Amino acid sequence: MCKPRPVLFKWRHFEPTIILCAVRWYLRYSLSYRDVAELVIERGLPVHHTSIWRWVQQYAPELNKRCRRELKPTNGSWRVDETYIRVAGAWTYLYRAVDSTGATVDFWFSTKRDAAAAKRLFQKALRNPAHPRPRVINVDGNPSYPRVIGELKQERKLSRQCRCRTCPYPE
Repeated sequence: MCKPRPVLFKWRHFEPTIILCAVRWYLRYSLSYRDVAELVIERGLPVHHTSIWRWVQQYAPELNKRCRRELKPTNGSWRVDETYIRVAGAWTYLYRAVDSTGATVDFWFSTKRDAAAAKRLFQKALRNPAHPRPRVINVDGNPSYPRVIGELKQERKLSRQCRCRTCPYPE
């Protein structure tokens, strides 16, 4: 007796395992839709690159939603800094927050190195439910960080017990 297909794959011509394999290849490796189609064709299945595109559009958000729950959450010790990098020919500031294990909490691009950009980074990071509220935030010598952390404590977006440690050269 034939096993019924999951509802998510109803009316699809190919088996769910083939679709998921192609979508995974596209998402995991830097391949084009034509490259993935070529890999599937090499395995004996005639598929067009537009089918791969439709599969990615359909199943990537669902895979993201299901995998996101399985990721290890970040911890409460954050390290925040900024660096000046070139993006698409323009110099911008990359604000980044990582936890003590090196897992990325969040990042933010800004044209200016100011308190408003730092605050947007913290607000974005604190909005994500996957990240617990930090108990300690290690920052570099940028004077806007302690001021922004103080404002966020006033707004009750950070707890009063959250410490801000300034270290000019973080590890």
